[in-house]
Amino acid sequence: MNDAAELRELYQQLLERLERNEREFRRLGRAVWKVQEDERRRIARDLHDGVGQNLTVLKHRLHELDAALPTQPAGLRDTVAAALALCGDTLEDTRELSRLLRPPILDDLGLEAALRWLVRSQSQASGARVDLQIDALPELDGELQTLLFRVTQEALTNAAKHAAASHVQVRLQRQGAALSLEIEDDGRGCDPALALGSGGTGLGGMRERLRLYGGRLHMRGAPGAGLRVSAQVPLDYT
Repeated sequence: MNDAAELRELYQQLLERLERNEREFRRLGRAVWKVQEDERRRIARDLHDGVGQNLTVLKHRLHELDAALPTQPAGLRDTVAAALALCGDTLEDTRELSRLLRPPILDDLGLEAALRWLVRSQSQASGARVDLQIDALPELDGELQTLLFRVTQEALTNAAKHAAASHVQVRLQRQGAALSLEIEDDGRGCDPALALGSGGTGLGGMRERLRLYGGRLHMRGAPGAGLRVSAQVPLDYT
């Protein structure tokens, strides 16, 4: 074998090694993320079934106490009423935290139902109009569904928290052998390069998660001109 052939052989071996290392890196990254999602699911269930149930019982007991109290003195009844209000608010906060950590609807009914719940919740919380368009999708495994849900959740949170958008459009469709997700808002906008480099908006985390599945994140926008976040993920990411 001459020198040129040896160099080509070494180059090919190096490329194959790099590809194996990249596949292994992505596999390990997905495994770590799956553990994190499993932990979110456990904590969400504990909050809902443990803390949430205890608060429900406490609220019921306070109602019983309120009903048994004499009308006088009024100060004692006011104290119980304040405790009831605090208990009710804490119960709602606990349920909301549980849903945001890992909405049961994602595991029970799938991605489309979870996205419709998400845009409805975000619209009610932020006051912005959020439209959702989902085309016919192939059957997706749990990991892809979780990935697309988290990317949408992060982008909607960003549009409400940092961009103060009044209208957000979410589109999910199949494009050949990949899925395309777009979230476009009319908010303050930003410099995409600065936003990705800041590490403070979650956009960098979205990009890294997509990379683990062979996906890519694109952003288009400018200060004062809204932001468009696009994600493409291959259906066969292994």
